[in-house]
Amino acid sequence: MLEAATLLFFPALMVFAAVSDLLTLTISNRISVALVVLFIAMAFACGLPATEVLWHLGCGAAMLVLVFGLFARGWIGGGDAKLAAATAIWLGFDHLGDYALSASALGGLLTVSIIVLRKWPLPGALVARQWIVRLHEPGAGIPYGIALASAGLILYPETAIWLAATAAIH
Repeated sequence: MLEAATLLFFPALMVFAAVSDLLTLTISNRISVALVVLFIAMAFACGLPATEVLWHLGCGAAMLVLVFGLFARGWIGGGDAKLAAATAIWLGFDHLGDYALSASALGGLLTVSIIVLRKWPLPGALVARQWIVRLHEPGAGIPYGIALASAGLILYPETAIWLAATAAIH
């Protein structure tokens, strides 16, 4: 049962983070905290060795240092930085490079798409949607959490915790 939950918690939180960022341009700290706490609980429930769990936590700490450098320069938001670090815990060092590359590529595509869409007038039917109006404003941020969550979801089936959970189910 816990193994099956492992397969669902991470994707559900990733989708929630992406939708939250799209609608509000914020990602709650609760999402990142939940990701960290659930990883620890689920990793042990799936039988990952304590040393591997520590390596995953170290991966998250390394990512946190990196992304807070980006945050300090104003390149990403604080919620994005915390989400990237919490996601890195689930992915581990084995997938960190792929995560950075995927999130960057998806984030670039997302950013260019939104910038292009902001140049067009907003159709009247969409003006009633506050989140669309906010997203359409030229000075508004980019919901980069969408790219971070998408990259995490793409890589999740290759991770140690996913493989341990699926092995335990079979």
